[in-house]
Amino acid sequence: MSWKTLDDMDLAGKRVLVRVDINVPVDKGVVTDATRIERIKPTITDILDKGGKPMLIAHFGRPKGKVVPDMSLRVTVPALEQALGRKVRLIETLEGAENLTEEARAADVQLLENIRFHPGEEGNDPELAQRLAALGDVYCNDAFSAAHRAHASTTALAHLLPACAGRLMQAELQALEAALGNPARPVMAVVGGAKVSTKLDLLGNLVEKVDCLVIGGGMANTFLAAMGLDVGKSLCEHDMAATARDIMLKAGAAGCEILLPADVVVAREFAEGAAHEVTGAHACPADAMILDAGPQAVARIIAAIDAAKTLIWNGPLGAFEIVPFDTATNATAKHAAERSRDGALISVAGGGDTVAALNKAGAAEDFTYISTAGGAFLEWMEGKDLPGVAALKGEG
Repeated sequence: MSWKTLDDMDLAGKRVLVRVDINVPVDKGVVTDATRIERIKPTITDILDKGGKPMLIAHFGRPKGKVVPDMSLRVTVPALEQALGRKVRLIETLEGAENLTEEARAADVQLLENIRFHPGEEGNDPELAQRLAALGDVYCNDAFSAAHRAHASTTALAHLLPACAGRLMQAELQALEAALGNPARPVMAVVGGAKVSTKLDLLGNLVEKVDCLVIGGGMANTFLAAMGLDVGKSLCEHDMAATARDIMLKAGAAGCEILLPADVVVAREFAEGAAHEVTGAHACPADAMILDAGPQAVARIIAAIDAAKTLIWNGPLGAFEIVPFDTATNATAKHAAERSRDGALISVAGGGDTVAALNKAGAAEDFTYISTAGGAFLEWMEGKDLPGVAALKGEG
């Protein structure tokens, strides 16, 4: 690894600036899902156990460089204290952080108010980074989900102090390295979702890195149409046909097999329990919509999973939100989970719909790694350099 972890740092008696992502959902002043807070606990606990004093730096919402009271991190303090079992003190201003009160110093964990209240944060302002650096002795980035942003607290600051990855960042980077950097082969990817146009960079990168690429969801309809098949009233980007054909040619040249559904589940309405039927992908009725992959398609994907040693998953195979169009996603996800649990498969998944689909299938728990990083996960899969990761390596 070309970046350091907490194991490489001497933290005894040191002030540790920890960039975290605690941008959690809130309703009526109460955190409704503390998952992101729970996931930073190993890093904070480790720093405290090593004798360090953590000051958390985080954003909340999109205040665009202005103080917006409704976007104060104060709302996260009770959830942080409950998760960490420690006293957490909110430091309301940068000036307050530069002149800590005795009460603030006595708190186990300090939390700097929403860093995006400062206009210099999103501009990667060196002056703001210098002021932040003066608050600490060590910088720890535990927010992979913000690593695709070249902001003062994710990039500039990392160059000003001894820097390392926190436990969550470390786990994410190691999982992604295992999936795309130096993977056990064969490698397969499942990419689903509505539109090809939103995942062009992703598909272009994957066909050169994986051995088998499964395309599902509305994206598959665009590829089927590009092959000259009638997809009826299905969600389809007909204007992306030439692009889809280019991706198939690129895959062929790279030796990547593309799996498109040989059969599909069609219906005349998009509704729970709608009347539906299975047809060949070449035989979609003109008045119907393709809403899921069919049983033959599922069997092919399961066979590919059995042959693979590494799986990357982003996006569902059908309209997983409603029954019965969740069948293909559920069946293949459960099979991947079983192979992962048995130690036969390294499986890494990410993206909002992906996490929801795998949770709905009851498969998420057995995947090797589930990323909640959203945009950063996708940009990594697209082969892009992430500024926050590059900064930990001393680059950029």
